[in-house]
Amino acid sequence: MMLPMILAQISDPHLRADGGLLRNHVDSMAAMKASVKHVNGLRPLPDVTVVTGDLVNEAGDYPALRKLLDQLETPCFVIPGNHDFPDALRAAFCDLGYLPEKGCLNYVIEDYPLRIVALDTSVPGEVWGAMSPKRLRWLNERLSEQPARPTVILMHHPPVDTGISYMDRQGLLQGAGAMAEIVSAHPQVQRILCGHVHRPATIGWAGTVVSTAPSVSFQMLLDLRQESQSGYVMEPAACALYYWSPKSGLAGHLSFIGDYGPPRAFKENSEKT
Repeated sequence: MMLPMILAQISDPHLRADGGLLRNHVDSMAAMKASVKHVNGLRPLPDVTVVTGDLVNEAGDYPALRKLLDQLETPCFVIPGNHDFPDALRAAFCDLGYLPEKGCLNYVIEDYPLRIVALDTSVPGEVWGAMSPKRLRWLNERLSEQPARPTVILMHHPPVDTGISYMDRQGLLQGAGAMAEIVSAHPQVQRILCGHVHRPATIGWAGTVVSTAPSVSFQMLLDLRQESQSGYVMEPAACALYYWSPKSGLAGHLSFIGDYGPPRAFKENSEKT
């Protein structure tokens, strides 16, 4: 019988390693250090950590990111987002063996109870994402290999609208319909874990569930009006946690990063307040 598994998801750090602040306000280096410390402090420790894109601010920032991620006490896997630099990313992480030597940065991790299928949705020079025919064929082939294995898909751009229109306009603008057909034909896909939106959202799609994660650096403004304009807020950072068991499937949680005081016990005979 397969054992339970815990997966931690960090997303959209936009790491700036030169000591400067993102948008003159966000200390992404401090945020990333706090995220690593937070994941390492979780009990039980997650089995694996994934980072779902928009990893750095500039191509030269990957060595600093790699140094931080190497401090994680869990195995860690990354995918690119629209702000990433594929060649520099590949060079910084190629020695770990899971990234392909050329082409799209798609890969599969087979080492855990949950099979991890990671997708590269980036389009050079664009903020929106795409699943090209070649990427779609690759996904269909990988899912067809093991139809009985519980699987999660990692991708930066969500394949479905979230209702935050200014982000939906730069979502997965090519290939989402064809991807839906593939995913709906493979019921082993338990969830699709995305970044990009800098907010938690949960959407039923193609017979599974799409979840977007908060950023560990800053959150996009929650505005569900059709005419909404982009903006960001310094709401608390968080990582997503997913608990999978063969009995109940996949449960998702948010674990907020920061000091919110010690745990406090509920007492059966507590005094009235």
